[in-house]
This record gives sequence, C-alpha cells and structure tokens, in this order.
Amino acid sequence: MSASIATKYEQTIPDVLQTMAGVHQVLDNHGLDLKIRHLVQLRASQINRCGFCIKMHTKEARQNGETSERLDRVIAWDQVNDFTDAEKAALEWTEALTSLHLKSDLGAIRARLNGHFTDTEIGALTAEIAMINLWNRINVSKH
Repeated sequence: MSASIATKYEQTIPDVLQTMAGVHQVLDNHGLDLKIRHLVQLRASQINRCGFCIKMHTKEARQNGETSERLDRVIAWDQVNDFTDAEKAALEWTEALTSLHLKSDLGAIRARLNGHFTDTEIGALTAEIAMINLWNRINVSKH
C-alpha cells in the first residue's frame, strides 16, 4: 500500500481558507467571551482528534491567560468543578453540535444557554463551533 501525499490546501484553495479565516474576525465583534471561545475550540478539536488544532488552541488559550490546569481538564469538563455554569453550557452545546447525536435534546441545552448568553452570543457561539468543526475537518483530512 502506497502512502499518499496530502493536498496542500494553502496552494489549491487559498481564497477559501482566507474567507474562512475572515469569519473569525467578524465573530470578534459579537461579544462572546474569548475564554469561552478558546474552550469550545479546544473541546471540538479534541472530539474531532485534530492534533494541529489542539496544539494551536491550547497555546492561544494560554497566551490569553487560561490556566494549564483548566485546559488539562476540558476533556472532562462535566466531571470537574473548574468551569463556570456558562462555560459548562457552552461546552455542552459544543459537544452536541460536534457529535450530532439524534437523541440530543438541543432544546434543553439551548434553554441552559439562554440562562447565560444573549441571543447574539448564542449565535456567535454556534458559528464558532461550526467554524472550528470545519477547520478540524480540513486539517484532519491532511493527516
């Protein structure tokens, strides 16, 4: 069995990658807490097993003041007391939208989000989760 060479998306679809990167700049203006953005990016990347994104988002989170202890426990966020109720709601939403289980009660999860976030923040959070899943899939396809 021969090894295949990964497509170099930076060369083949640079315009698509630039457009995707621009979405994050737009999301910066929608009021979602940066710590929460880092947590959901890391958690989705863990679920999707994207090593590149895990390393990048862990490093960025630390640079923005997140502790190594909390980052180490993101994988078990629902089993520890390191995260606020708002962060837990965001992480639960991340898992629901990343794994897309038919039996997930999205309405109940949205109700928990509503207790901590505005509609605009929930929209930004949802877009953030969608974008990290897109980035994860692009990067995983190069493994």
